[in-house]
Amino acid sequence: MKLIIINGPNLNLLGKREPEVYGNETFEDYLTTLKGKFPDVDLDYFQSNIEGELIDKIQEVGFSHDGIILNAAAYTHTSVGIGDAIKAIETPVVEVHISNTFAREEFRHQSYISPVAKGVVLGFGLQSYDLAIQSFLI
Repeated sequence: MKLIIINGPNLNLLGKREPEVYGNETFEDYLTTLKGKFPDVDLDYFQSNIEGELIDKIQEVGFSHDGIILNAAAYTHTSVGIGDAIKAIETPVVEVHISNTFAREEFRHQSYISPVAKGVVLGFGLQSYDLAIQSFLI
């Protein structure tokens, strides 16, 4: 099984950014943990702070991978373009958020990804990624 995790803006700062919300671990360290937990999954990773690069990556892998795990971060709440890119591809997408977006600011309650995603996992910290991977294995 070939999956890719695509992370959006500011997630390159995990481990430094708002540790009370996002924890103290970098995503690169956690990715090593994920690869160890799921050795039979070919797990790729991409991160960008640029909306167009995220759309390009979704289009690039959207016909070749078995699944996309997408944490579009703030673009979740603003990007019609990312939602449209997901609608245009064949590969199923699971939307992931580290925090419970519904327990945060009102604007974070809107998602342009949820309506076109296979499912949504949020609020379980970095373990949200584990749950998303598991959703492709069942």
